[in-house]
Amino acid sequence: MATVLIWRRFPRLSRVTTFSTTAKCKAKSGSSKSEEEKEETPEAAATRTEPAATIQLLNPLDYRVLYNPSAYARSRAASQQHAAGSSGDAFTSLGTTQVGSTSSQAWPPIRKALLKPRSKPLLEQTISAGLSAAQTKEEAGKEKAELHDSKEDPRVFQKGRPEYRSLSYDKSEPVETLPLEEGDSILHSVATSEGNQSPGTISDHFVKLSRLPVEQHSGLVTDPRFNKLCHCAVKSMGLFSTSDLIHVLKACVRLVVPPTHPLLSACESEFCRRVWDMNLDQVLLVADCWRCLERSVPSYLSILFSYANMRWKDLALPHFVQLLYIIGEGRRSPTDLMQKVESMILKHLDSFTLEEVGAICLGLFKSLSGISDHVMRRIADRVSLQMEDMSTYALVNVLKLLRYTRMDHLPLLKELGKVIPARIPTINIQGIMHISLTCSSLHYFDEGIMAAVAMSLPSKVAYCRSKDAAKFLWSFGCLDYEPPNEEEFYSSLIEQMHRKLHEFAKFPEHLLTGLLGLAFVKRFPEELIDYALRDEFIQRTRSSKYELQKDLFTLSKSVEIECPSYQGSRLPPQLCQEITEMVLTFAEQEIYVRPEIVEATSLLESMLGGREYVKSHMVLPHTRSSDLEVHLAMDGRPIPFNFKDPVRVKKLKDTGVSLTDDLMSQLIKGRSNSQAPVEVDNEARAARQERGEQGWTPGSGRDRAMLSGGSLADACLEATPSLRLNSHPQGVKLAIQVSNRNHYCYASKRLLGLHRLKRRQLQQLGYVVVELPFWEWFPLLKRTRLEKLSYLQYKVFDPALLSRA
Repeated sequence: MATVLIWRRFPRLSRVTTFSTTAKCKAKSGSSKSEEEKEETPEAAATRTEPAATIQLLNPLDYRVLYNPSAYARSRAASQQHAAGSSGDAFTSLGTTQVGSTSSQAWPPIRKALLKPRSKPLLEQTISAGLSAAQTKEEAGKEKAELHDSKEDPRVFQKGRPEYRSLSYDKSEPVETLPLEEGDSILHSVATSEGNQSPGTISDHFVKLSRLPVEQHSGLVTDPRFNKLCHCAVKSMGLFSTSDLIHVLKACVRLVVPPTHPLLSACESEFCRRVWDMNLDQVLLVADCWRCLERSVPSYLSILFSYANMRWKDLALPHFVQLLYIIGEGRRSPTDLMQKVESMILKHLDSFTLEEVGAICLGLFKSLSGISDHVMRRIADRVSLQMEDMSTYALVNVLKLLRYTRMDHLPLLKELGKVIPARIPTINIQGIMHISLTCSSLHYFDEGIMAAVAMSLPSKVAYCRSKDAAKFLWSFGCLDYEPPNEEEFYSSLIEQMHRKLHEFAKFPEHLLTGLLGLAFVKRFPEELIDYALRDEFIQRTRSSKYELQKDLFTLSKSVEIECPSYQGSRLPPQLCQEITEMVLTFAEQEIYVRPEIVEATSLLESMLGGREYVKSHMVLPHTRSSDLEVHLAMDGRPIPFNFKDPVRVKKLKDTGVSLTDDLMSQLIKGRSNSQAPVEVDNEARAARQERGEQGWTPGSGRDRAMLSGGSLADACLEATPSLRLNSHPQGVKLAIQVSNRNHYCYASKRLLGLHRLKRRQLQQLGYVVVELPFWEWFPLLKRTRLEKLSYLQYKVFDPALLSRA
């Protein structure tokens, strides 16, 4: 009997984390064997011969080993997504078995494992296998099956009212099957005729032939006799009555005539000519038939929208909903109709069925139609009260529009957290993706929702398109959430990214979306990163409709900082420089000039002694948010370092007056005292030393002043003897963060993934991160200068900073 040796090759995955590998292995020792058995194929399990493999553990900067047994049973939730526009950042830019090609490999149940590269990397095998598979009919059939299994019917709302029968084509409507003999007789009569049949007879032939058994339809469409019938119809097109022409079009829908068929082109032209002579029901029915035929008819839709605009008062509720459905499916937003659309929504909002509400939201979302906050809030108000009775498909459509309008409707989101987790196991993969993407886009973290998504996804991951896998990774990364089944969750999605690698050539944005989401949670699949940073992939990103250069920059620089052992492709230095200049130009125009940053910069300069002590810039341009950099010696004194202006390069003198309790009292309360300032200073310092005071309490009297022409730096040192201890020439670099609400999850103090990544990288580069959180700094902007100075003094001269450094 022949012996089969099987080598199982795991992709290179860098997992940068402060986690005990030994503890992790011990904790998983009881289940790791069964997990590995599940990952192997039955053939491999029967003939398993495991070769020795050398595992290299990535030793990240500032690596520490921590032991925390509770971490094994508890998930870690940290934060949320990037902010665009108003965020202060320029970061924008969301129960089946796995089936895959034989090149797809299982993933290891351990973290931070880096296998030595082999002669032929797994990534290259995956690319070639994916490309060849995509070219076969079998793979095409599988893709269609997956798409069918995971799609919902957007026309469900039409079953809620009988009026839709005259406005739409009902594919499920039962028809009496035509015997094959009768169909053959019709075709024979067409073949023997001399093309002089009346339009009514031709229409009747189409209707009867469309009633043939479904399995006969494909053969009929290619039959020469049927083509002759189509030719007769085209010749007589102008002679058909409107009802007969509609019967022909409906027959074409039933027969699944190809959308490019010449007969359909002739029908489109004729209907465009007749629109203004048709009634509203007929106009909408014809538009619905074009949708069923999957034929793009921009000219007809333009006329339809003008028709609806002219006869808007004639639109009943079903007409309106069907019109919005057509608008959405046509991906066109008629701007002259939108004000009327909003008025109609408000007029009928309480009369719509819940399925119709979902259809309206989907139509607005697909057509990228702008909608006012007021209308969106009214829709959300109704949905939040009736969510239990709403179908999941309709609810997901509402969430799409909610995400598009960036509406933070807390009652709806809270109700979503109660209703949706129990439904997630029964939802298709695209629906689950939109739920998680809505949460991350709105910066809303609900652990119940995200955990349910994570638990359900591994068994359905084979149905993920490249887009779906990328959006899942992005959503969890933006919220900085690692679920209880994090290893299974992330490994299944990364494996699916490998399977779908051939799709990234057409959609490069999806690969970068997924990799950035992984980087937020300190996961770096090195083979995928190497592929994304190759010259050929970079060239593909240039042809994308999205701006992807900044995403490449963020990915490349993050790998450079967090994976020092990475040996793969990198972004060219010239491109990095170009992107850096672009980001800095944006920052100068949009970020550095924001009031909260300008005020903090100005006050810090006053407090520390001048511009040389503070630098407002981006320490890490790839994170696209600003920092206020300050250097302190180990004795706590500020160090000048920002010499941008040559005129300002000079020897700075220690100037200023030491602050005392009495001087503070004079400034704040306006009282005089006969004691000399020096005497006051000595007495106050002695009293503080006796009391053992070494820090500040925000708002206390002695740290709330700035004397004209002086510096608070000396006063801070005098008031804090501990800052003079352990003097060392190196000092400490502070990266002061002026945060805002869009750096955090909605209504919480949990950082988003991008900003968690930034602070993590600043610390790895030796900076001490100091935050001016928005919930403290923004209210102070309306207070007195003394109060703001007192707060900044408390933040910058915190004795704990040096110990942290």
